[in-house]
Amino acid sequence: MTIEIRSFRPSDQDQVVSLWHAAGLTRPWNDPVKDIERARAVWPELLLVAAEGELIVGSVMAGYDGHRGWLYYLASAPDRRGAGIGRRLVAEAEARLEALGCPKVMLMVRADNERVLEYYDAAGYTRETSRLTGRRLIADH
Repeated sequence: MTIEIRSFRPSDQDQVVSLWHAAGLTRPWNDPVKDIERARAVWPELLLVAAEGELIVGSVMAGYDGHRGWLYYLASAPDRRGAGIGRRLVAEAEARLEALGCPKVMLMVRADNERVLEYYDAAGYTRETSRLTGRRLIADH
């Protein structure tokens, strides 16, 4: 069966959240359902899934603030890693961001996640020297 890269549908939610848990992307302080709702409220076409029939085997959430694009929640099913699903999702997210006029895409990777950093190195991303700071405005839990 072929894998289709398409925009998220509400019926995908349970599978996407399960995928994020299986991929180790969720954190106790972020409610993934609220993250989906927030993303879809702004750029619904930038939350993408890789679907094999009715089965969700990958996802990526992109956003664009008018200055930079961002990628979040890139995941492929653990038993499907290495099949090119992540590359296809990133390529589609980048194409959609570029179509919006986005000049550069950024993403955050935890500093100790060398495997993922190497994945993005191989995909042509450059490790930036900027440091991130953050402040929670709304507590999810």
